[in-house]
Amino acid sequence: MEEQAMLARDLVLRVCAGATELDPQWVRADGKVTTPFLVPRDRNLVRAVVAAGRAMGVDRLLVCRTRPEFSYDPVTEVPLDTDTLIDLVRGWGPVPTDFLVCVEDFSAAVLVTADELTVAAGPADFVRELVGADIPQARAHFGARARAEGGPVLTRAAQLYHCAEAGARHARGPRGPGPDLAERLARGLDRARRSSPRAVRSLRALRGAWGWLMVVALLVAPLVVPGLEAVLPALAAAFVLLLQLAWPARSRTVSFAALLRVAAFGALLLWPLALAEAALVRLLGADPYGVLGYTYVAVSVEEVGKLLPLLFLALAACRRLRRLAAVDFLLLAAASGAGFQLAERLLTEVSLGGRNLSMDVGPFLPGGSTVTDPAGTVLAVFSGHAVTTGLVGAALGLAVVGRRYGAWVWLLPPVAMTLAFLEHLNLNARLANAALHPASDFAHGLLGGGVLTPWLLVLLLACAVAMDYRMIATAAESTPPLPGQPPLARLRRWARGRSVAMRVRVPADIAPLFRRMALSWVDLPVTLATTLSTIVHELAAAAIAARRGPGVLCDTWRFLRRRRGNAMGEARSAGRPWRHHPSQEELTRQARELARRLGLAATGGVTGAMAAMYAAGMYVVVTAPVAPGPDGDGRAAYAFVALDRIQGWLGGLTAVESAWAAVALVAVLTLLLSGNGVPHAHPRMREFLRAPTANTGAILGMLAPGQAGYAALGLVGLLLPRRVDRFLVR
Repeated sequence: MEEQAMLARDLVLRVCAGATELDPQWVRADGKVTTPFLVPRDRNLVRAVVAAGRAMGVDRLLVCRTRPEFSYDPVTEVPLDTDTLIDLVRGWGPVPTDFLVCVEDFSAAVLVTADELTVAAGPADFVRELVGADIPQARAHFGARARAEGGPVLTRAAQLYHCAEAGARHARGPRGPGPDLAERLARGLDRARRSSPRAVRSLRALRGAWGWLMVVALLVAPLVVPGLEAVLPALAAAFVLLLQLAWPARSRTVSFAALLRVAAFGALLLWPLALAEAALVRLLGADPYGVLGYTYVAVSVEEVGKLLPLLFLALAACRRLRRLAAVDFLLLAAASGAGFQLAERLLTEVSLGGRNLSMDVGPFLPGGSTVTDPAGTVLAVFSGHAVTTGLVGAALGLAVVGRRYGAWVWLLPPVAMTLAFLEHLNLNARLANAALHPASDFAHGLLGGGVLTPWLLVLLLACAVAMDYRMIATAAESTPPLPGQPPLARLRRWARGRSVAMRVRVPADIAPLFRRMALSWVDLPVTLATTLSTIVHELAAAAIAARRGPGVLCDTWRFLRRRRGNAMGEARSAGRPWRHHPSQEELTRQARELARRLGLAATGGVTGAMAAMYAAGMYVVVTAPVAPGPDGDGRAAYAFVALDRIQGWLGGLTAVESAWAAVALVAVLTLLLSGNGVPHAHPRMREFLRAPTANTGAILGMLAPGQAGYAALGLVGLLLPRRVDRFLVR
C-alpha cells in the first residue's frame, strides 16, 4: 500500500461488486480461478487463508470489512500469521461481518461472508490451499448443495460463479454443440472396442502383421528396382523430423499418430498441387522448366497448398479445431510440410536414381537443401518444407490462441509466410539459374537468409508451449487435477511473490501500452515457473506409471493429452458453449482411476475448510554438416517437375518392376496411416506363458512398426527403481 492508509472502499471497489459478491470483471481479468464453498468461520478457515497467502509467495495480506458502513475504515496489513488474523477479526466485535482478504496486487482474494459462504478467487495454487486439490469437485459439490437447498444466496452464488446454469432449468445438463465427424468416428471406435473385443483384437493383429510385411517389402524392393533404395531412409527421416518437433511440444493435444496421418495427406497433396501448377503454367504460356514455373508459380501454389490440411480439419473436425493448442497448429502444419517434402524427395530421387546432393540429411530437422557453386560458396539455404510450413503454422497458432493479447499477434502469420515464401523462392530461383530482386534479397537476408529459420521455429515452439500452459492453468475450474501434488512449489512461490512485489510498483497512470509491456515482463517468471512445474508434474506421473507396466503408461499418456485438450477448450471458449471430448464426467472418472492405479488417490491435502464441507526423452544434436551440392545439378525440383520425372521413370519399368513400385507406395502410406497410435490393449505375461500361440495376435496388435517405440519405453519403465514413486506425493 501507499504511505497513506488505503480505505476499505478503495479496496472493495477494486475487487467486489457488493458486500458478499466478487466483481465479475475482476474475476475474468487474468483468467482467475473462482470457487465458492461453505465452511464455518473458525481457525481452520483462517489457517487455510494463511496457507493460500504463502502459496502466493507474499509475506502480508490486506484485510478489510466490505459492508458500506465500514467504507471509511483503513485497510489492515497483516502478516502471514493465523493468530494475528484471528485477533483482527475478533477485534471487530462479537457480531459476524463480511470481510475481504486480498493479496497486495489484487491478483487473488478470499471473500468471507457473515454466513458460511466463502469465495476464493485467484491462481490455481491459491485456490487449492482453500478448497483442496480437486477444484472441479469442490465446485460440483457447491452446485449440488445450492440445488438441494435452493436458497437465494446459494443459488445466486452458484449462478454468479458458474457452478450451475442460470434460470429455472439450471438443474438440467448444459447444452452444447454436437459432435463433429472426427468425434463420431472416435466414439464409434470406442464402442467397437467394448462391444466387439474379439473382432478388434483380430483387426489389430492383422494391422501389425501387415505393417511388418510392408517393412519387409521396403527392404526387398530395392533388390528388384534399384531406384527404390531411397524410400526407407526418406521415410525414416520424416519420422525423426516429426518426433523432434512433437517431443518438446509438451502441451500438444494431437497424437503422434494423427501427425503421421496428416503427413500422409500432405504427401498425397503433391499430385493435385502439381496439376494446379501445370494448369497455371499453361495459362500463363510459360515453360514448366523455366524460371517463371520454378519460382512464382511453384512457390505460390506450394506454400499455400501445404496449409490445406488445416482447412480440411476445420471442415471435418470443427469442434476439435476449437480445442487445439497453439503448438498443435505448428505440428499439424509441419506434418503437412513433412509429407509434401517426403513425396517430392522420393519422386525426385527415385526417378533420377540417386540421392539429392543438395539435401541436408543432418540429425537436426532433416530435409533442408543447400545450393552451392563449384567453388563451394553457399548460394541458397532452404530449411525444408516441414520447417517453413511449421513456422507459418506456429505463427497462426500464436495468433489464434493468443488473440486476447492484442491484435498485434496477427502480424506474425504474414511475417512468417513472407519468410517462407522468400526462402523457397530464393532456392528455386538459384536452381533455375536466376536470382532474387535486390529488394527481395535484402528482405530475405533481413529474415535470416534461411539459416535462422530452424531456430526461429524452435523459438516459436517454446513460446507456444509457454502460452498453452499459461492458458491451461486458467481452466482449473473444470479440469480434473493431475495425480499428486504439483512439484517445484518453492519455484512457483518465488515467481509469484516476485510478481506481486513488482506489480505494485508499476504506476497505474502511465500509457496503457507501456503498462501492458511492464506487466507482461513482470509475469514472465510466473509463466515459465508454471510451465516448468506442469511439465515436470506430467513427466513424473508418466515415470510412476511406467513402473506399473505398459498398460498404465499408455493410459496415462492418453489421459494427459485429453486433459490438455479439454483444458485448452475451456480456456479458449471464454465462456461460450464448447464441446467436451471426452465428457467432463468421463475425464474425471479417468483421473480418479489413474490416481488410484498410481497410488496417488486423494491427491493433494484437503484443508480444514473442505473437510468441514465434506462432513457436510531425447537428446537432440543441433549441429550437422552440410553436404554441398553443385548448382543446377538437376536433382531438386518442384511438384510438377517431380511428378513429370516419376511418370517418365515409371514408363521405363517392366510389369514386375511397376508392381514393386506400387508395393513401395502402399508400404509408405501404410506405415504413415496405421499402427502408430498409443496401444489400447497389452497382453499379460502370465497369459502369454500359458497360451503363447493364442496370444501371438495380441503381441502383433500392440507391436505394429510405429508402436515398437511405445513397447520399448514400457519395458524400460519396468526397470525403473522403486524410488521413482517418490517423485510425487499425495
